Amino acid sequence: MENSEHYILFRLAGTTYAVRSGEVQQMDMVEQITPVPNAPPAVEGVVFLRGQVIPAVNLRVRFGFPKAPYDLQTRLIVVRTGSRVVGLIVDTAREFVLIPAGTIQPPPEGISNLSGRYLAGIATVGDRLVLILNVEEVVNPADIMTTAPEGAKIQEEREDEK
Repeated sequence: MENSEHYILFRLAGTTYAVRSGEVQQMDMVEQITPVPNAPPAVEGVVFLRGQVIPAVNLRVRFGFPKAPYDLQTRLIVVRTGSRVVGLIVDTAREFVLIPAGTIQPPPEGISNLSGRYLAGIATVGDRLVLILNVEEVVNPADIMTTAPEGAKIQEEREDEK
């Protein structure tokens, strides 16, 4: 297919996301994560993979969703953008698909602030909407170092009220 690209699809908080397969170095089960003192809320710690120490970022926390316990479906997607290598912790990742460039639409203008920067586009794959990530923005160290997004703070406040 002309002007098509391969993507890895993953699920996070009930939504399907995609990253270009060329940005993915590997996918693994989440095993041993070593916590790092004073790390930002989205950074679970570091992992040691193939002789390399890699920060592990929980995308649920990064995107302002409530944290979920890891299970056998949880995956670590190791992505590279420029010189940065980061592990993204997602709920599940099992699909590899070809998405024609013509089916990818830009994110709607109504999406503002951080969430709009994280999206490179939106595509329809079968009967699902797929949010295509802008990996460079998702792993931007300046953003990761900030406090948890407002959605996470609101969720934490709700849990405190219970």
